[in-house]
Amino acid sequence: MSSRVMSVSLTGMMALVMGLTALLMAASVAQAEERVCRGTIGGATVDNVRVPQGASCTLNGTRVEGTVKVERNAKLFANGIRVKGNVQSEGFRTIFLRENSVVVGSVQLENGLDGGGGNVLNSRINGDLQFFSNEARMVARGNTILANFQANQNKGGLVIQNNRIAENLQCQSNNPAPVGSGNTAGDKEGQCTRV
Repeated sequence: MSSRVMSVSLTGMMALVMGLTALLMAASVAQAEERVCRGTIGGATVDNVRVPQGASCTLNGTRVEGTVKVERNAKLFANGIRVKGNVQSEGFRTIFLRENSVVVGSVQLENGLDGGGGNVLNSRINGDLQFFSNEARMVARGNTILANFQANQNKGGLVIQNNRIAENLQCQSNNPAPVGSGNTAGDKEGQCTRV
């Protein structure tokens, strides 16, 4: 009888320990902080970065454990950064991702504003590079992209120059059509067959 009680007690204690471990892990994920950037962040390590609407942010050698999000009419100047997640924006004014920056996830730039610019220069992207529905002038030059590069429905001008793309380079419905040369890709499709 006592061995049966001991077995039930051990099972209950193990369930309690496992439950507490799960709670502690969930709490540590929930505590991942979002750093709001207005101004400059240097060589610090941060969890996530958010550039709020209308703000300007410069990242110099910053390490981001999560995602960089650029809100409407905001500006991001990123020099030699390392991002474990994605760089994302809908409605940016200006984005410069340059100087051997590394993005382990993807770079997704959408709905850039007329008169602005989206520039991804001399960087490494382990996921996809996506330029969608931008009125801003978009430039991708000298990058290494380990997945796909997709450019669709951009209207502010599109330059694609000297990029190494492991998978597909796909361009559709850009007006004007993309310009550039020196790109290598697993496959070139649509408007990008000649760039």
